[in-house]
Amino acid sequence: MNKSEKFTLAGGAGQMEGVIDYPGIAPRGVALVAHPHPLYGGTMDNKVAVTLMRTFVNLGYVVARINFRGVGASEGVHDHGKGETDDMGLLHAWMVEKFPGLPVALSGFSFGTYVQSHLAQRLAAAGTPAERLVLVGTAAKKWELAEVPADTILIHGENDDTIPLIDVLDWLRPQDIPVIVIPGADHFFHRKLGHIKSWVTQLWHRPRLTEAEEDTASAD
Repeated sequence: MNKSEKFTLAGGAGQMEGVIDYPGIAPRGVALVAHPHPLYGGTMDNKVAVTLMRTFVNLGYVVARINFRGVGASEGVHDHGKGETDDMGLLHAWMVEKFPGLPVALSGFSFGTYVQSHLAQRLAAAGTPAERLVLVGTAAKKWELAEVPADTILIHGENDDTIPLIDVLDWLRPQDIPVIVIPGADHFFHRKLGHIKSWVTQLWHRPRLTEAEEDTASAD
């Protein structure tokens, strides 16, 4: 049976509240989920963040979420992404210590995609890259995202009027990374949440082909 466990963790601006959700089996990895913008009602209990959590739990991951600074019982004030990225880095270090030897995946929704893109960049530079990224409702042009690895899973709503799809395409085009577009979905994936779970589950164990592999497949 899956179980949840609340925790507090020292962050850069005080104590942070969070939740760890466990799979019903020995975990095969760790996943960190980042929620949408704190100043617009974003919390770790946002329905897209919870969908990502449940998806990873079903994949056999132990999943950690925190409320960013100034949200819920987490101390501090919003720091426009910098402090939040630092705090997610502290969560990463804590989870690696708690679950040594397991790969760590990063996922985020909206503002959370900014945080996770920059954390992924930091981890890669430190020689400890994330296993993989999942970005939903990617905040392209809203904030200056870091470039992401080629095997990143990106999902966006066709009718997103908070972060228009064209902005995501413009951001991804130079990186040559595809995005999964959910027809009819808005920014919050109202009545479309199941598509997020379905696509992440399908693609998780199907990494993107390398350029050489794509060329070989085309030749065949």
